[in-house]
Amino acid sequence: MAGNEHRATAAAILPLVGGPANVTSVTHCMTRLRLGLTDRSRVDDASLRALPAVLGVVEDGDSYQIVLGPGKVARVTPEFARLVHESADATPVPADGAALSDVASSTADTLATRGAEIRAERRSRNRTPLKLFLRRIADIFVPLIPALIGCGIIAGLGGLLVNLGWAGGLTAALTAVSSGFMALIAVFVGYNTAKEFGGTPVLGGAVAAIIVFPGVAKVEVFGTPLVPGQGGVLGALGAAALAAYVERWCRRRVPEAVDVLVTPTLTVLVSGLVTLYGLMYVAGEVAEGIGTAADWLLTHTGAFAGFVLGGLFLPLVMLGLHQALIPIHTTLIESQGYTVLLPVLAMAGAGQVGCALAVALRLKRNTSIRKTVRSALPAGVLGVGEPLIYGVSLPLGRPFITACVGGAAGGGLVGLFSMLGTKVGATAIGPSGWALFPLLAGNRGLGATAAVYGLGLLAGYGVGFAATYLFGFDSATLSELNADALPVSTSAPAAAPAAAGVAEPSPAQPSEP
Repeated sequence: MAGNEHRATAAAILPLVGGPANVTSVTHCMTRLRLGLTDRSRVDDASLRALPAVLGVVEDGDSYQIVLGPGKVARVTPEFARLVHESADATPVPADGAALSDVASSTADTLATRGAEIRAERRSRNRTPLKLFLRRIADIFVPLIPALIGCGIIAGLGGLLVNLGWAGGLTAALTAVSSGFMALIAVFVGYNTAKEFGGTPVLGGAVAAIIVFPGVAKVEVFGTPLVPGQGGVLGALGAAALAAYVERWCRRRVPEAVDVLVTPTLTVLVSGLVTLYGLMYVAGEVAEGIGTAADWLLTHTGAFAGFVLGGLFLPLVMLGLHQALIPIHTTLIESQGYTVLLPVLAMAGAGQVGCALAVALRLKRNTSIRKTVRSALPAGVLGVGEPLIYGVSLPLGRPFITACVGGAAGGGLVGLFSMLGTKVGATAIGPSGWALFPLLAGNRGLGATAAVYGLGLLAGYGVGFAATYLFGFDSATLSELNADALPVSTSAPAAAPAAAGVAEPSPAQPSEP
C-alpha cells in the first residue's frame, strides 16, 4: 500500500512539471525532490502546491525543488524516476490547475504568488561565482547526510547503553557500525568532489584515501610525522579537487593511445604527493583552528554568539551563504564527535513555528492563511521550515523579521548554557526541530543536553510568537488580511501583494533552515 501511495504521488507530480519530456534530471536531498527542467514555463506551480503530499516548491539556480519532507522524498524519488523513463511520451496536463486549487482563497494565492516572485528574484541574484561555488560544495556533502544521520543515531544509542551499563557485549558492535563510515568519510568526500569538479570519481576517492591510510604515520613533513586522518574532510576536498584538475590537464595533453595508463597514474601520483607534503598539514591546521574557534566562541561569548547565529541564519540562507557551513559542521563532527553550531542554528526554525502560530491567531478571519499554517505546522515542528517560510512569513514581510527574533532568542539561550559549561551538539547534519533530539550529544550527558535544547526550542517558539503577535502587523495590513472575502487579482503578480496589503519582504528567501 505504501509503495502504491508513493507511486501515486510521483504520478500526480509528473504531469504538473511538464511531463517526462520536460525532465532532464532527478535527484533528491533530505526533504526535496530536485528536478532539472527543459522549460520552466510548463510547470503548474499552483496545482503542485495544492497536492496533499507537497509541502512547498522552491526554485534554486537551475534546480526546481518540490518539498515532500524527510522520509517521503526518498521513497517518491525512485518512483518518479521510473515514471520518467516508463512514460517518456506522456502528454503534459494543461496548466490550469483549477480543480486542485479552488480550495485556496485569493489571499493565500496572493502569498503564494509573492513567494514565487521572491524565489525568481533570488534565483537571478544567486548566480554569482561565490554562490555557485558554495552550491557545488553543498552538492558534495548533501549525499552524505543519510549516512551521517544513521551512524549518528546508532552512536547515540551505543552511548546511551554505555551510560546505563546495559548490553555490554553489544556496545562494541554498535561502535563499529557507527564509526566505520566516519573513519572513511574522507574517501566519500573525495569521490563526490571529483565527480562535482569534472574528474573521475574513483580517482578522487583514491587520492582522498591517502589521508586515512595508516601508513602515512611513516611520512614526515616539516620534521613531524603525519597522523592518519590529519586534515579530514577538508584535506579530502582539496586533494580530490586537485586530482580533478590534474586529470583534466592530462586528458587534454596525453595521447589517446596511452591515456588509459598515463592519466590515472599521473593524477594519483601528483595529487597524492601534494596531499602528503602540503594539503594534509595545511588542512589539519585549518580543521584544528575551526574546532578551537567554535569552542572559544561558545565558551566565552556563547549568549551573544548564539543570539547572532540564531537570528541571522535565515538571512544567511537567503544570501546562499549557509552552504559554507556544511564542511564546517562535518569537520566538527569528524574531529569532536558533534557540531555545536547546528543546535544553535536550528533555533531559527523554532522562531518560525512561533511566528506561524501568532499569524494564525492574529488572522482569525482569514481561513486560507490559517489553513496554510495548519497544514505546514507539523512539518515545521519537525524541522522542515520551507512551507511556513514560503507560504506564510516571508511573503507577509514583517513576520519573517519577527521569526528571526525568535530564532535569536533560542540561539542565545543555548549559547548561554555553553558559557555555563553545558555544550549542546549534534552528531549529524540535516534534521532540526524535534527531529534533532535523537542526534543530540554533548559534554553533560543526554538528559542535560536534551533539556537545554528543549528549552531553546521553547524560547524560540515563545519569543517568535510574542514578537509576531505584537509587532508582526500594522493596523492597516491586519485589517486587510482579516477581510477574508477580499477580492484579489492574481493576473498581475507584481501588484498582488500591494492589493492584499502584504508588506514587502526582503528580495530573497531562505532555503532549508
